[in-house]
Amino acid sequence: MAGVLLLVLHCGSFILISAITTDQTTTVRSTLDSDAAFPTTESLLPAGQTNATEVPTTGFTTRYSKSTTKPPQTTTTTQHVTEHAAKPTEKVVSKKDTEEEEGPLELERRSTRSIKVAKKPKTILNKPKLITKKLKKVVKKVKPQVKQSVRQSVATETVPQCPPLGLESLKVKDNQLRASSFQRRGLGPHRGRLNIQSGVEDGDIYDGGWCAQYKDKQQWLEVDARQPTRFTGVILQGRSSIWSWNVVYTYKVQFSNDTLVWKPCMNGTEEAVFEGNQDTETPVLALFNTSTVARYIRINPQTWYQNGTQGDICLRAEVLGCTLPDPNNIYAWQTEPIESRDKLDFRHHNYKEMRKLMKSVNEACPDITRIYSIGKSYTGLKLYVMEISDNPGKHELGEPEFRYVAGMHGNEVLGRELLLNLMQYMCQEYKRGDQRIVRLVKETRIHLLPSMNPDGYELAFKKGSELAGWAWGRYSYEGIDMNHNFADLNSGMWTAIELETDRSKLINHYFPIPEQYTSEEAFVASETRAVINWMQNIPFVLSANLHGGELVVTYPYDMTKDWAPREHTPTADESFFRWLATVYASTNQVMSNPDRRPCHNKDFRRFNNIINGADWHNVPGSMNDFSYLHTNCFEVTVELSCDKFPHASELPIEWVNNRESLLVYMEQVHRGIKGVVRDKDTETGIADAIIKVDDIDHHIRSVTDGDYWRLLNPGEYRVTASAEGYLPSSRTCQVMYDHYPTICDFRLTKVPKQRLKDLLAKGGKLPKDLQLRLRQLRLRKLRVTTKALNQRRTAAAKRAKRTR
Repeated sequence: MAGVLLLVLHCGSFILISAITTDQTTTVRSTLDSDAAFPTTESLLPAGQTNATEVPTTGFTTRYSKSTTKPPQTTTTTQHVTEHAAKPTEKVVSKKDTEEEEGPLELERRSTRSIKVAKKPKTILNKPKLITKKLKKVVKKVKPQVKQSVRQSVATETVPQCPPLGLESLKVKDNQLRASSFQRRGLGPHRGRLNIQSGVEDGDIYDGGWCAQYKDKQQWLEVDARQPTRFTGVILQGRSSIWSWNVVYTYKVQFSNDTLVWKPCMNGTEEAVFEGNQDTETPVLALFNTSTVARYIRINPQTWYQNGTQGDICLRAEVLGCTLPDPNNIYAWQTEPIESRDKLDFRHHNYKEMRKLMKSVNEACPDITRIYSIGKSYTGLKLYVMEISDNPGKHELGEPEFRYVAGMHGNEVLGRELLLNLMQYMCQEYKRGDQRIVRLVKETRIHLLPSMNPDGYELAFKKGSELAGWAWGRYSYEGIDMNHNFADLNSGMWTAIELETDRSKLINHYFPIPEQYTSEEAFVASETRAVINWMQNIPFVLSANLHGGELVVTYPYDMTKDWAPREHTPTADESFFRWLATVYASTNQVMSNPDRRPCHNKDFRRFNNIINGADWHNVPGSMNDFSYLHTNCFEVTVELSCDKFPHASELPIEWVNNRESLLVYMEQVHRGIKGVVRDKDTETGIADAIIKVDDIDHHIRSVTDGDYWRLLNPGEYRVTASAEGYLPSSRTCQVMYDHYPTICDFRLTKVPKQRLKDLLAKGGKLPKDLQLRLRQLRLRKLRVTTKALNQRRTAAAKRAKRTR
């Protein structure tokens, strides 16, 4: 992905900013004229009001740029404009690295069925030189293609960077966006949102940006903040499209309070012209040196990619602004967003800060928490897990294991922060005596992995929320998409079903990992290998994989049978997976809102915000499918927000939106049946006993101590337990609507031959029932052999008689 160009725009002068990731530090290079000073903050409203919503800006590498200027002019317009839909987005500001702390305990190995996935030899670099070279190369390419006159800036006014208004996160509604013109509805102003993604086909209602109908300098995109706002900057992006390439090279900015009189952003005594994009994906940030208070802001493109005569004016945008109190609005309390009352650390945490927060939670609740590492990323960052249980570090008989995994894609950061908030919240509420949390902690062993891809996150974190784009930091350090990096067990299963005529010989669970996947040469991320070993060592029952960029819950299978682009591909547990997905989606405050607009190019409201993964798009090698086919664990994917990297100011609201969903989903681990499979004679647990439910073609197995958990919807089921060397046992189990599982224990009797072998091996005497059973078997065998011998003798006598 191209490097991010940041423009510090001054309504008096502006500075071009390039986000540099070369040495994981930022270098400030600027030449200021100390004899001059910028004018004070401009305002179209009475001054003197302060704003509490300001947040500190991220550090950037700055250098002075050139500006093209024109004489200022005030525009009066009564032109009719159309209002259209739009999408909001919130983004994050990088935080200061904190001091390194000691690493926590390593993962305790318990399982006897672990399949080793060979680790690929690697050289760990302290600084990502390869990626640095790529970034340098891209930054060099991204140069303005428009001639500009040079004007030296003067001493700058310090303007705090305000949060985004919310075009990307959908906080800004569709009717707050207007435009001078647009080509069609799919390219209307409601589509001019930062990072919005287009559909597969051009021409549909889900295109990737706003495109003006006319190709002149009078076109504009307007944002109505709906209240007095101190505007501090603009972020611009080109059109998202598979088939078209459209960018705006330069643009102007105007402000208004009534949409009739517009005041341009000035560069001294001349109207400022700001640099836009050189490619379609790299966000370009423009920070105004002199902020302006107004209600409306317009982005007015001046030059764009012409493509001969075919080039269109197209863009995606976000506006930075701090909302101010409106003295005329006496009902402000009715429109204020609901803030969280939980006292949690609502900010973005880099690797070191994440470790510190986890350590602080562990110190606050040492009796119910434990931190451990399941492995390392390619660059050596540990994959830390927070365990929450009344007996941390130990699997308790009959207690199910639950996990949340976040940060598989490093730039999808909301899941990471929600899990950090969740561990803080559970610690606080447990100490307060909240009975719901106490019950969860005492009856469940919970594992929270906030960052599966810490290398990717660090890259995205350094760019900042709005500036990471759509894919920067998504992949591992090696460029691997971990959502496609698990072993493809689906293909082998479907091939076996097609070729095998005797279905009794088919397996439907615990599919082995292919040999080529476990080799050192396999292109498998070190993070993926660590998670696979984690899955094999802990008997997880239920899990969720937290992503971002949409608002939907998907369930297996994620891969289509015939590699079709999309096709509904259900598992044998389709009904229960739909229940799991519905539980999260229906309790999520944003997903369950019937009035919300679609994020990008698919309206999931039609499906109640749940969908079969393969029916959305084909994902071979997903963690959901692997978990279902290789282990006992059921797993879904939760797409948490339209914005992959919400601004820090949005985190409290996102916590409120997801808190109940996170808790109620964890409680589903207690739905269905559970029990212990024991030896009838010794009462010891039987490991690897197969639990079969009639009419559901997917079995699960008991774990080391013989305990098992089978997730099921309410109903009556015929359940059979079987194990090697034992006679199978069946019973009927009734699953109720309670939040507690039905207990279904099994005691298996060894087959006589196996019992005899075990007794003789121990040098013991045979019990009377076994002696009687053996005597009966000998007599039966004697009768059979005697009868066969008599039949042969009779036949021989008849033959001899005929020959005489």
